[in-house]
Amino acid sequence: MKEQPPMGMNRTGIQMSPIDSKEMQGMPPPDMMQPTPGDESGMMEMRGEYILASDPVGSVPIPGTVRGALTTGASMLTGDMPQLLIDKLGERLAFERTGTRLYDALINKFQTLQDGTTSMTLADLQRIREDEARHFHMVRSAIESIGGDPTSQTPCADVTGVESMGLMQVITDPRTTMAQSLHAILVAEMTDNAGWEMLIALAEEQGQDTMVTEFSVALDEERAHLQMVRGWLEEATLGKVVSSGAIVDDVSDATQSQQLH
Repeated sequence: MKEQPPMGMNRTGIQMSPIDSKEMQGMPPPDMMQPTPGDESGMMEMRGEYILASDPVGSVPIPGTVRGALTTGASMLTGDMPQLLIDKLGERLAFERTGTRLYDALINKFQTLQDGTTSMTLADLQRIREDEARHFHMVRSAIESIGGDPTSQTPCADVTGVESMGLMQVITDPRTTMAQSLHAILVAEMTDNAGWEMLIALAEEQGQDTMVTEFSVALDEERAHLQMVRGWLEEATLGKVVSSGAIVDDVSDATQSQQLH
């Protein structure tokens, strides 16, 4: 079973009005529709002026505790960039918080639709949601461990919040299907994996061994999330289940396949 988009009176294409469209294409454009001379260079130049004149999105806060000031100062003396680590920790904190909310919204849609196009279960979604929430608290503790303030919004945290808005809008839109919602979750999980990989590399570079160990566990869990979500999206789109490396032709055959393996 696969998710089928409905056929309906979609009038957005030109083929829906062949007579009028042919007449329009054959008519000379009125004066007001004549193309204006020039190109986009003027707009690009204006954008460039704004870019050069603008302030940054935000700033990394100065440590508000003695411990934080000492930690930051010591790191800077050794040539590290603690502000970059704090910025990226803030980004990860914001994204894991959003990830938790994305799965809350997906759980709500799954329960409402009682969707049967995938082998996905409520327990699966709840487990991933709890992983995201736990990762949030892990990053919060990491920020506190180096004297940072997890309640502050760093520049990268601000940017990732804006980036994530579209994903949340897709999943919470009452018109979107489970497959469309899973596609949005897939985008989130792919971004999440890349974010953890970069954060681990940065923590390793700055000698944060405890962070590297804890974050590596989170990355393994996120990789598992990505694999599961990709599989569910394939099921919903193709009507096939990936099980133990084999393709099962229909979701209803998944149970039988699991018993054979």
